[in-house]
Amino acid sequence: MGVIREVYDDLDTDVEFEKFEAAVNDKVEQMGGLADEETAAMLIAHELRDEEVNGIADIEPGMEDVKFLAKVVSIGEVRTFERDGEDEDGRVVNIEVADETGRIRVSLWDEMAAGAKENLEVGTVLRIGGRPKDGYNGVEVSASKVEEDLDAEVDVQVLDTYRVEDLALGLSDVNLEGKILDTGTVRTFDRDDGTEGRVSNLSVGDPTGRVRVTLWDERADLAEELETGQSVEVVDGYVRERDGSLELHVGSRGAVEVIDEDIEYVPETTDIGTLELGQTVDIAGGVIEADGKRTFDRDDGSEGQVRNIRVKDDTGDIRVALWGEKADADVDLADYVVITDVEIKDGWQEDLEASAGWRSSVTVMDEAPEGAAGTDAGDSGPTPPSDQGLGAFSGGGSSESSGDASAANGGSSSDATATESAGESVEFTGTVVQAGTPVILDDGTQTKTVDTDADLGLGDEVTVSGTETDGRISAETVEVHTGAQR
Repeated sequence: MGVIREVYDDLDTDVEFEKFEAAVNDKVEQMGGLADEETAAMLIAHELRDEEVNGIADIEPGMEDVKFLAKVVSIGEVRTFERDGEDEDGRVVNIEVADETGRIRVSLWDEMAAGAKENLEVGTVLRIGGRPKDGYNGVEVSASKVEEDLDAEVDVQVLDTYRVEDLALGLSDVNLEGKILDTGTVRTFDRDDGTEGRVSNLSVGDPTGRVRVTLWDERADLAEELETGQSVEVVDGYVRERDGSLELHVGSRGAVEVIDEDIEYVPETTDIGTLELGQTVDIAGGVIEADGKRTFDRDDGSEGQVRNIRVKDDTGDIRVALWGEKADADVDLADYVVITDVEIKDGWQEDLEASAGWRSSVTVMDEAPEGAAGTDAGDSGPTPPSDQGLGAFSGGGSSESSGDASAANGGSSSDATATESAGESVEFTGTVVQAGTPVILDDGTQTKTVDTDADLGLGDEVTVSGTETDGRISAETVEVHTGAQR
């Protein structure tokens, strides 16, 4: 038995012996006498032992050379680089390929890179062999062999424009249209090479969801040029992961352009009445309190800022702390807001509180989207007409709104309505849950809006007497109870 047959018999392969023997002879000839038949047979056997994976999802760094079938979904530009000790420059092009299980970046080198740019097209099905490794955007494959397969089919849709739900880790050359939900400020940082970098963020939504968009360096200024509510197209973005969530990044090749389209965004929010400690959720509702912004000194000597608002839907209300740049959000009483990625924490007087930090977005919407959490089916939600102001959320305005507010605080619609006859003289005792103009009082079952010039602070327990019209008390006397918090 010859040495080629011995090596072949040790293989578990579907390749016929005649093809294997021919490949060994070709290898001997290619190597110009540097390898005998046994060495060449071992080399061919190694190629045939390449690990055939069931799909892209099975590819992991550290594997030996893998073989898989995939469809080309994007093709990058050919880049040249200098090789140490060589006169000729190297070339590389990155392509994005996908199958039914996932997507992955494949690097093609030198002759393969040149051939890909000239002959390869998006939608082509390839048989790829190469070595997996950790790359900049996750696992990548450095290709050693790429062949087009004209007969194979891969059931993957190639998209010109992506939706949020289509995004997957490792995607590049992504075009996505959406509505700006929130904008951030430009931040600077020092790179390892001593240069200064710049970064900012947007939050963009479409009918399928929302995504955080990170803008780098020369693109960072776009966050301060664009406005909430504008429809935009993100061009040539790439997808990364941060803290378990996908983000769409835009660098020097990318752009964010305003487009003349009305793009709908329907938030998937959680009912306020069902919130539990420790959750991170999206909430939405009407603003029934809006305190001023406060600044404070951090332990490291820097200055921070925070602003508190209270948000109410049909199931309840919650105090929301807006931290950092979120405190600058243009949010007023009676606005309908959507606040994403808030952490539910212990708050004042053992109530739950929502904390909106750097990951959060704060969006003021024209009205409650149809089907949003905390709104009645078929209703537009708690958004009031512009002439009702705060009353529609806090006990003022229509009797229906007052009933909702009362029920949310443990009372009944009939209790609230009974006090809303025009011009009625009333006396009401409650705790200040919003200071300023107007003052909001809560007695545990009802919430009252009070017009007064008295200097009241959050937590004060007071009794007001005056005339109530349409749920709003014009205070004639205000008594702060002895021992009440100031």
